[in-house]
Amino acid sequence: MITYLSRGEIAERLGVTLDTIKGYDKKRMLPEPDAMVGRNQGWLPLTIDTWQAEREFDRRQREASRTARE
Repeated sequence: MITYLSRGEIAERLGVTLDTIKGYDKKRMLPEPDAMVGRNQGWLPLTIDTWQAEREFDRRQREASRTARE
């Protein structure tokens, strides 16, 4: 059975609020959903984990760049 995450489950997985995830979605910062059932969207855990890892990598790159300029 394939399990998809809702926005609430994504928030819980990442340790942020549901409002944060809704904000990401509104700004189109979330990855494309892996499934749609009616209006409900779902993401595979791997999709969210990969997305979060990329965001963390980008954040570290920006910090390293800032530190190098100082």
